[in-house]
Amino acid sequence: MIALAGTIGTGLFLSSGRALAAAGPVGALLGYLFTGILVSGVVLSIAELSSLVPLTGSYVRHAEYFFDPALSFAIGWNTVYSCCVSIPAEVTAAAVLISFWTTSVSNGVWITIMGLLIIGTNMCFIRVYGELEFSFSMLKIMLIVGLIIMGLCIDLGGAPGQSRLGFQYWRNPGPFVQFLGIEGSLGGFLGFWTTFSNAAYAYSGIESIAAAAAETKSPRRNIPKAAKRIFIRVLLFYVISILIVTMIVPSNSPFLLNGSGNASESPFVIAANLAGIKVVPHIVNAVVLTSAWSSGNSSMLGGSRTLYGLAREGHAPKFLLRTNRYGIPYICVSFVSVFIALGYMTLQDSASIVFGWFQDLVSAAALVTWITICLIYLRFYYACKRQGISRSELPWAAPFQPFAAWLGFLGFGLLLLTGGFSVFIHNEWDTETFFSSYFNIPLIFLLYFGYKFTKKTKMVTLDEMPIRHYIEIANQNPEPEEIPLKGWRKINILWT
Repeated sequence: MIALAGTIGTGLFLSSGRALAAAGPVGALLGYLFTGILVSGVVLSIAELSSLVPLTGSYVRHAEYFFDPALSFAIGWNTVYSCCVSIPAEVTAAAVLISFWTTSVSNGVWITIMGLLIIGTNMCFIRVYGELEFSFSMLKIMLIVGLIIMGLCIDLGGAPGQSRLGFQYWRNPGPFVQFLGIEGSLGGFLGFWTTFSNAAYAYSGIESIAAAAAETKSPRRNIPKAAKRIFIRVLLFYVISILIVTMIVPSNSPFLLNGSGNASESPFVIAANLAGIKVVPHIVNAVVLTSAWSSGNSSMLGGSRTLYGLAREGHAPKFLLRTNRYGIPYICVSFVSVFIALGYMTLQDSASIVFGWFQDLVSAAALVTWITICLIYLRFYYACKRQGISRSELPWAAPFQPFAAWLGFLGFGLLLLTGGFSVFIHNEWDTETFFSSYFNIPLIFLLYFGYKFTKKTKMVTLDEMPIRHYIEIANQNPEPEEIPLKGWRKINILWT
């Protein structure tokens, strides 16, 4: 369930409207579709690695065994940085969402309350986190399915006083939007290219299914099972949702960029208002609020567990290894929690502007993480070939490999290098866009080469990778047989 909907947050419900306004219906649909295909390759890669080596820290530890300890240090701290930025992004979004109902209370109050809820959830036994995320996932699944059905009813003329829409918005105002008024196919293509930043933010955290591998029962069975469900999530929750949005809201609607930052910017809410359905904005706002909490929980889990893994490997101070009686690394959770205070910047600047900064920073960090995961997997894949290890010997062999990993590595590399292309257009320079798009590139190289030159580390050769060792561990420690689901959970799982 966490794989299906755990990291769905404000990116899908709110940012999809920005993508539609910037790229048009076809551009937005293709942007989310292509990003979803690339991300699926990343998830398959990390799931295969985690099914063999289910370690705390996930791909951070894999980087040490299958690439270079310096890369483990670099991507580990980059992941912590990404989580430290994404949590205030979600907390800020939550505060603005609450302002949909009331503006008499300062956003600082809601930021504090949401921050305490995220901290409290992550200080509890990991089962509490799992149960809470299960419930949040069910809410988001029901909302998305309900919105898709509502969108189809509106598009087919089911709303009173509104005729059948069909694909008329694909024809008028058109399939693409001319970026910055640039005429012709170039302007349309550039508009389409801008959607990848929105899509990357919406998909960010999708690799977190492997972060809890060391705390998951039977990870060699359950992590691959979760990874395979990613395809369902990409198809149903993102691609079909964006398709419905493009059919019921015109890309030139002034409501898409009204700057409110709350549910009124959601294209589903705009469509409901146009159709005269009054209760939908409140339902959407309430569930999106829980989505922000859920995404904040996922980032806190990923950041704290990665920091714990870094400390285990000597890449962070040893006092971070302290845990409470539930086994939770509370010092790591406390460290990441400090950065929730970044959300208070909204008290000085516009909340929508601050959220935009966080969104761009998280998107760039996500691209760096996905590129690294694909790179680690490719080294692992070719090491198996060098050592004569058949894929049938692995606990789980992901399909479409190594093509999926190569596609993700090259595709996300291109997106990272072109993420801030708009600043290089004449008279369109923007310091914030340039910084947020490219800050992560020098950061990851500085971390990597700084540690490499300081510690004199060497890249692990294909022959030296301990793949056979972990296969033997898996064979000597078979997982117990799967216990059949019972009651309402069985119905829910089967339905999804």
